Amino acid sequence: MQWTLVVPLKPLGLAKSRLSTAATGPQRPRLALAFALDTVAAALACGPVRDVTVVTDDPLAGHELSRLGARIVADPPEGGLNAALRQGVREIRADRPAAAVAALNADLPALRPGELARVLHTAAAHDRAFVADAAHMGTTLLSALPGISLWPAFGMASRARHAASGAHEILLGDVESVRQDVDTEEDLRAALALGVGPHTREAAARLLMTE
Repeated sequence: MQWTLVVPLKPLGLAKSRLSTAATGPQRPRLALAFALDTVAAALACGPVRDVTVVTDDPLAGHELSRLGARIVADPPEGGLNAALRQGVREIRADRPAAAVAALNADLPALRPGELARVLHTAAAHDRAFVADAAHMGTTLLSALPGISLWPAFGMASRARHAASGAHEILLGDVESVRQDVDTEEDLRAALALGVGPHTREAAARLLMTE
């Protein structure tokens, strides 16, 4: 089965506010863009991924991510994360009603295509499925088969909401790169230990040089 991934991305100036103590000034938006670039590049290198749609209104992010091969869709004004995901799915299924879709966080800089492929292979056996984040509270991926609504409920404690909505929790081992999102300095260090992509590696090196 081939999947279309939907990646929501805030305007870079507003993204990753919890990193503000570690990354100041232009460093934080630079990191947010680097995370997104490495996430999307890894996703596009994953065999089961047909294509990637990024929902964002940030012009720089849209330009850079489109250069990687992502489709850019406008973010609904003041809609929030789940509205952005619903908009992305509507755009995708307007063109391809039978598309299998999966929402993927934009802050997975250590994402490995092989681990993502394992997750998507497992997701193909369930109408809706999700992967919890490394903290076991949030969600990093939520999938829906053709003809099935995604019903995103991202945000604080989204793992419990997605489970309560009937989505199957994917409990594979050895897919840490799909779980390791980055919201805090501790998360960033955990991602660096896993091995991040080149954009995050460069941005983090600049950050560490200024500490």
